[in-house]
Amino acid sequence: MAKVIHILNGPNLNLLGKREPEIYGYQTLDDVCQLCEEEAGELGLQIEFRQSNAEHQLVDWVQEAREAASGIIINPAAYSHTSVAILDALNACTFPIIEVHISNIHKRESFRHHSYVSARADGVIAGCGTQGYLLALKRIATLLKGD
Repeated sequence: MAKVIHILNGPNLNLLGKREPEIYGYQTLDDVCQLCEEEAGELGLQIEFRQSNAEHQLVDWVQEAREAASGIIINPAAYSHTSVAILDALNACTFPIIEVHISNIHKRESFRHHSYVSARADGVIAGCGTQGYLLALKRIATLLKGD
């Protein structure tokens, strides 16, 4: 049976492809989901792909993943910079976690340079556009194999 990876997306990512395309590109979140499903299949993984604008929903999904998943890929979006609650939920997980940002948060406003989630993440991918999700899947597959 394939290992399940939860891919969790934070606020405003439902507007991907429509909001600030000069920063985030023109692919929609549905496009990203489809690409992730294809990549996961090639890696022998399954994904559960979700998005919410609500911090508490992301916390609930992280807690759910503790029992149902083998790893998490998370783009916490703006919650990266504010959410101790998401960090606390991630700290309760014992499997690999990869943090993804479509833009390079270190080239943007100074308040975006710090991510609470990074304190728990086993890897951080930023500035690679939506390709970052595919890189995260490859990395999490490697971590799950123990390489």
